[in-house]
Amino acid sequence: MIKNTEQEIVDRAITSRHSMRAFLPTTVAREDIELMLEVAARAPSGSNTQPWKAYVLTGNIKQRLSSEILVTLADPAKADEITEEYRYYPHNWVSPYIDRRRKVGFGLYNLLGLGRDDKAAMQAQHERNFIFFDAPVGIIFTIDRTMNTGSWLDFGCFLQSFMVAARGRGLDTCAQAAFNRFHQTIRRVTGIPETEVIMCGLALGYADMSKIENSLISEREPVSEFAKFLE
Repeated sequence: MIKNTEQEIVDRAITSRHSMRAFLPTTVAREDIELMLEVAARAPSGSNTQPWKAYVLTGNIKQRLSSEILVTLADPAKADEITEEYRYYPHNWVSPYIDRRRKVGFGLYNLLGLGRDDKAAMQAQHERNFIFFDAPVGIIFTIDRTMNTGSWLDFGCFLQSFMVAARGRGLDTCAQAAFNRFHQTIRRVTGIPETEVIMCGLALGYADMSKIENSLISEREPVSEFAKFLE
């Protein structure tokens, strides 16, 4: 199939998106963020419920959130009290999902020169989540707690749309479920009410391509592995 220019632009915006874990300090204009949110809000939702909400963090409040999460992690007593807002991963991992998870995890650590016994360095890399990988913008996404599973599907469409809109503007992102565990701290710092489920965080900015971790592109299964065409 011969692609036209519009197809190429859309395909490129989608396929060029991958999680970046190091960002430049370059400022992202508020106007651009608002436009990306406006574009993403065209995502489909059941009966047009539009269940998503976004809290855009920059400057002092972003720094305060990062600092308070890291303080919590540094205190074993406080760290033991952390509970997930919702369970993101399965209780019991099975193949092929656990295999894919291990592959991307070890792929990142290998790029960074970390061995399996470098627990402290691995933890330090994980903690970079909570400074939004140095991105100038952090976003916390929520949905109303009264909504059900279908709204979580709607939120996924919205989140992907936002990340694709970012790529269309030469920006990069990293969606971060890691913030899920720190919902209590996030509420205290941002004022997000208990009536909203904290779905995830997201780092937004311009990727620092001098950092080797940004060369990691996770593999995708071929269509033949996950799709069946029935006639």
